[in-house]
Amino acid sequence: MRLRTMLITIFAITTIAAGCRKNAVDKSAFESALNNYYASHQECLWSEPIKFPVQADTSNDSQTQGFDALTDAGLLKRTPGEKQRFLIGSKQVNNYDLSDNGRSDWTADAAQPGYGNFCLGSPKVKSIDSYTPGDNSDASQYSVTYRYAVSLPGWANNSEIKTAFPHVERAGDGQEATATLAKTQDGWQVQNVSNLGGVAQP
Repeated sequence: MRLRTMLITIFAITTIAAGCRKNAVDKSAFESALNNYYASHQECLWSEPIKFPVQADTSNDSQTQGFDALTDAGLLKRTPGEKQRFLIGSKQVNNYDLSDNGRSDWTADAAQPGYGNFCLGSPKVKSIDSYTPGDNSDASQYSVTYRYAVSLPGWANNSEIKTAFPHVERAGDGQEATATLAKTQDGWQVQNVSNLGGVAQP
């Protein structure tokens, strides 16, 4: 009886240990690796740095909408002007430049003097939703699906900015993405990221 009891106990312990080992994938390590990756990937208003001052045709809403929204948010100052056109007179323009408040929120481009961007901040992972392979805690590479979002600064959290720059609202609401993570000597490293329905990031 004593031997039988011992065997049953050993079997139970082995089964429990195997079950724990099978489900021992550390999702917090994935989250940490992704947050480290995003720390150097800021979400910004424009895909490329731009230079101020800038001039826009007042009759072209696609040119002025974003600048006007930033003016209303206090980040730009706007002055009306007139641009001479050869042989056909002149046209009305708006001249936009950084305001004093705008300069404090402006992220300058070190590689291009005078250029920069208004950035929202770095995304943070909100949840790790799934990963594959899901039944192997010893895998050296996983495909991880998760949600992330940006905590919007005050100037970006208004309807005019979100209308002029639709990706701002998406960034604040959160998006779903999939990343490939590989195990290295320095821990988990992000190999690539793809926004679901979006474009892969390097």
